[in-house]
Amino acid sequence: MSTDDWLADVRTSYDTLAAGYADQVRELLDGRPHLRAALALFADNVRAAGGGPVADVGCGPGYVTAHLHELGVDAFGIDLSPGMIEVARRDHPGLRFEVGSMTDLALPAASVAGLLAWWSLIHIPDHEVPTVFEHFHRALRPGGPLQLGFHVGDGSRSETDHLRQPDQVATWLREAGFDVEAQWLLHPDEKPGAVLFARHKP
Repeated sequence: MSTDDWLADVRTSYDTLAAGYADQVRELLDGRPHLRAALALFADNVRAAGGGPVADVGCGPGYVTAHLHELGVDAFGIDLSPGMIEVARRDHPGLRFEVGSMTDLALPAASVAGLLAWWSLIHIPDHEVPTVFEHFHRALRPGGPLQLGFHVGDGSRSETDHLRQPDQVATWLREAGFDVEAQWLLHPDEKPGAVLFARHKP
């Protein structure tokens, strides 16, 4: 499947699901203290690095972008799906959201103080991940924090839903010029996920 094909499939899927998906995740963080703690630490790291705009890449309906804003972060959202961006703008009218792809990230070099990609990397095939991380590294300021969330496992549940091991993701990050600072394993006895904390190597 070509890049254009799988990107189109992901875009169409989320355009179709946008309104219902927003309803499903709107209160998600309320019952996930570990995820809230991860976002709070990310916000602290952004401030410690000097502050500035933060990109939530693959923001979906914008609930994480809005939470970061509540934590005092100057966050804006980017998503492949115009439908998701429409919902995000509707639900969070005071925040900035734009359509874009992490495979061709239209952010100037060193333009963001932090970058977050929560459960959006899962739609990127393995062979495209290094390129995505190169875009993240280019867009981040030196010393800026990066936080990733993803499903943990081996193989793929579909052509657009990929499971990964944290060690493999960490290796890709190091090869792209990041220092990997920590990794959290979430729900190891259920459907495991991971949050990786990294930083643009100065």
